Amino acid sequence: MAQEIKLRKAEIEDRDVIWNILQQAIERRRKDGSTQWQEGYPNLGTVESDIAKGFGYVMTVDGEISVYVALILNDEPAYSTIEGAWLSNGEFVVVHRVAVDEKFAGQGMVKILFDHIEQFTRSHGIQSIKVDTNFDNIPMLKILESKGYSYCGEVFLAGGVRKAFEKIIF
Repeated sequence: MAQEIKLRKAEIEDRDVIWNILQQAIERRRKDGSTQWQEGYPNLGTVESDIAKGFGYVMTVDGEISVYVALILNDEPAYSTIEGAWLSNGEFVVVHRVAVDEKFAGQGMVKILFDHIEQFTRSHGIQSIKVDTNFDNIPMLKILESKGYSYCGEVFLAGGVRKAFEKIIF
């Protein structure tokens, strides 16, 4: 039987589940030897702020939250300064804080998430998606490559240098 997979805005009632998923992801990054997310960010306050601002989204599988992501429209101050060049200067969706529940790890959920983000971007008439990740986040780097994102350069964010990518949607 096919699973029903949806992307929806996170609600305050989702906060504890989201925070648990982020804590799993923080620990996974640590075990992988990554420096990403090891300095107290993201935290519960980040989740609450994302939800309050309407940035927080969850992807559900048969109603169960499998992935958390923050989708921010046209607003990432760190992206105004890039060592390199973005592909476009139009409206964009920023992807931050992608985290998968352990229960769903290894099932291609982030690739499915990026398909949903592309649909979201198209439905809002937005030109492109911009995303950054740590240089040592190999799983995310591989996903971005597989989904057709172009490496644009480096941005300085959350106290470190990040690899920046963009994909033109239309």
